[in-house]
Amino acid sequence: MRIGIIGAGNIGGNLTRRLTALGHDVAVANSRGPHTLRELAEETGATPVRAEEAARGAEVVVVAVPLKAVPDLPPGLFDEAAEGVAVIDTGNYYPRQRDGRIAGIEDENLTESRWTERRIGHAVIKAFNGTYAQDILDRHRPAGAPGRMALPVAGDDEAAKRKTRSLIDELGFDTVDAGGIDDSWRQQPGTPVYGMRGDSEAVTRALADASPARTPDFRG
Repeated sequence: MRIGIIGAGNIGGNLTRRLTALGHDVAVANSRGPHTLRELAEETGATPVRAEEAARGAEVVVVAVPLKAVPDLPPGLFDEAAEGVAVIDTGNYYPRQRDGRIAGIEDENLTESRWTERRIGHAVIKAFNGTYAQDILDRHRPAGAPGRMALPVAGDDEAAKRKTRSLIDELGFDTVDAGGIDDSWRQQPGTPVYGMRGDSEAVTRALADASPARTPDFRG
């Protein structure tokens, strides 16, 4: 499968490592240009590209950039993506630690991923946002194995959600349907599921226990 990854930090970098190891054709981009990705490309066999090229022909595109950088993504980013492309949003809103106050999230009471959708002009599937990057490399397990971790997955596009859940299963993790993007507050920072290393039952319980009120650490 052709996969584009925009953002080569902890999550984007480790997804590049695992997805290339699984045999996928991965194009990876960051904000500094392909020349800065030479080492990752040599390690993994991924193709370093400019951000505006990352989605070209891709069936899945992972957006793994800081939330404050989302408005700087190139316009028309998905114009040359494959039909029915699934866009995975791994982002989190850290107003005090990194992003500053984002009025569209705070004043309109939007989930982080709904705000991202409006900025990039494409529906997204929220996944990997509460996953420790190292776990992508170290904690994958075969289907049915005891202790296999589960990840919550939210989104409105059911076909894109199925594609995302299938890819996560291939990566070695179970998934739990966390509802639509307007329900994705259940997996935002400060919720019980955020950072959880639980199985499907534990993740389902944690999603049910979430509160829509942002904790003080995650309010601007």
